[in-house]
Amino acid sequence: MAEQNPTQQPNQDPPVFKHLSLKTQHYLRQANQSKLEKEKEEASNMSSEQTFIAIKPDGVQRGLVGPIITRFEQRGYKLVAMKLVSPSKEHLEKHYEDLADKPFYKGLVTYMLSGPICAMVWEGREAVKTGRTLLGATNPMASAPGTIRGDYAIDVGRNVCHGSDAVESAKKEIDLWFKKEELMSYKPANFDWIYEKP
Repeated sequence: MAEQNPTQQPNQDPPVFKHLSLKTQHYLRQANQSKLEKEKEEASNMSSEQTFIAIKPDGVQRGLVGPIITRFEQRGYKLVAMKLVSPSKEHLEKHYEDLADKPFYKGLVTYMLSGPICAMVWEGREAVKTGRTLLGATNPMASAPGTIRGDYAIDVGRNVCHGSDAVESAKKEIDLWFKKEELMSYKPANFDWIYEKP
């Protein structure tokens, strides 16, 4: 078996190209590019819904980032963005503005300021609804065993994760926490083993 040339980049033309006419090389490059674009579009159409998931300070401090990521990966969802951040008070007030009239609002913002947060965007079919199912009920004591909160949390004020509750709020939250260029677009290697072709 021939050894791969370590200096050859993955997206460079294979060595056999130099023996083909320029017209044939051009045609093959176009065909390959068209195939890649078609696969990317197919992947996007079948699994384009995105949700915002944040591992709260208690989850980060307890070393639960890895296990929580594993739950989403094992289900088949694609990670398209992730960062560890310490957001400002203003940022968190904007994120939770729909809860501003609730009695627990100030305590929630203070809690979210208490340590780093792992902000993520996950993509896949019905990512918002299924993401909430994976997290479990807001109150961990009402969460089923096998959910993230059901397995890792007890008090509602230390419930490990935040997840978007609707497609519209997911878009708003993603825009608040991430720049557009921070979201990755790619077809994962296991895509065809997760989704049926229509």
